[in-house]
Amino acid sequence: MLDIKRIRENEKEVRQGLKNRGADTTAIDKVTSLDKDRRKLLTDVEALKNRRNVVSKEIGVLKKKGENTDTIQAEMRDLGNKITAIDVQVREIDVQLDAQMLLIPNIPHSSIPVGPDKFSNKVVREFGKPATFNFKPKTHVEIGDNLGIFDFDRATKMTGAGFPLFVGTGARLQRALISFMLDMHVKEHGYKELWPPAVCNSASMRGTGQLPKMAEDMYHVTLDDLWLIPTAEVPVTNYYRDEILDKPLPIYLTAYTSCFRREAGSAGKETRGLIRVHQFDKVEMVKFVEPETSYDELELLVSNAEDVLKRLGLHYRVLMLCSGDISFSAAKCYDIELWAPGQNDWLEVSSCSNFEDFQARRANIKYRKDGKARLVHTLNGSGVALARLVVAILENYQQADGSVVIPEALVPYMGGITKLEKT
Repeated sequence: MLDIKRIRENEKEVRQGLKNRGADTTAIDKVTSLDKDRRKLLTDVEALKNRRNVVSKEIGVLKKKGENTDTIQAEMRDLGNKITAIDVQVREIDVQLDAQMLLIPNIPHSSIPVGPDKFSNKVVREFGKPATFNFKPKTHVEIGDNLGIFDFDRATKMTGAGFPLFVGTGARLQRALISFMLDMHVKEHGYKELWPPAVCNSASMRGTGQLPKMAEDMYHVTLDDLWLIPTAEVPVTNYYRDEILDKPLPIYLTAYTSCFRREAGSAGKETRGLIRVHQFDKVEMVKFVEPETSYDELELLVSNAEDVLKRLGLHYRVLMLCSGDISFSAAKCYDIELWAPGQNDWLEVSSCSNFEDFQARRANIKYRKDGKARLVHTLNGSGVALARLVVAILENYQQADGSVVIPEALVPYMGGITKLEKT
């Protein structure tokens, strides 16, 4: 959530930021109008309360003199009723104001490209070279079907399209990747591991910005008002909701979870395979940092995600997202994409964002500095998402005989298995 003072004092800058996003400014119109009405009411009620204080003292003096105060006390009762009525109006405006503030996205950082969509994103760097083959590379679906490492048909029977089922060494590959990434982030990058719930309440979803904006894209357990998490960012960031941190910053947390996304707008897009699924596994990194260091911390966060892909020997590129392509809550975001030869395309496997104090204001997460409670800056990034990571490994390490070589860094986590072969 934006600071109302920022809107009040820098309305032109805020409107330009929303325009750069391609976002509607209707909520800003409503916020500025409600804020003006609220401040006028507060000025009026303050004057009435001051009048009541002054007259209350006069009544005391008159009573000591034995004079009749019935008329002036009746006036004070009317004054009290007016004050009560204005207080009710202010509370009603507060509810409306809060609802409108929740609809306003974060303002893009000045360093990112201005553009309407993904075609304005900027390639920052690229690592490695595309794998070369002396045969036509197969897709991960063809490879997986041949190896028997996943079963989309039975998964559809169990649940429905978009929910993958990994089998045998396919399941082991998933488990190996999760352990490999968690070990790297904990032992080498300094993160503390959490194992959070897979569902969160609405307050948590609002805290990180999923609600109300993305309600359509999430699975809602209406009876208990719980939501299946779309990313571990939600429970891990809300770990400190409504708290003032009593430990030194920065704080680094990491967690593995399954993630659930309805992707309501994706009808007609690919449903078979691992490119677009409703449930996928992901290792997430979350940071709580001081505002002065948050953009340096963002660069480090991206490098932590890159380390995973470098260790696996995969060809990737880093994109700086433009103003029209960043998420609702982000001020600046980098995407990391892997090259998948079977798809002949780039696949996003990580998104690393700096939210500045946008989430912290919604979730009320603060820290103490110089005796004052201040809002932290929050960051998060995928470290990384598994479904598409598995696609890239299968397609980049495939062999002519249909087998798949296991990246060297994963072999210890695979119990010494060096190759996926048909059994």
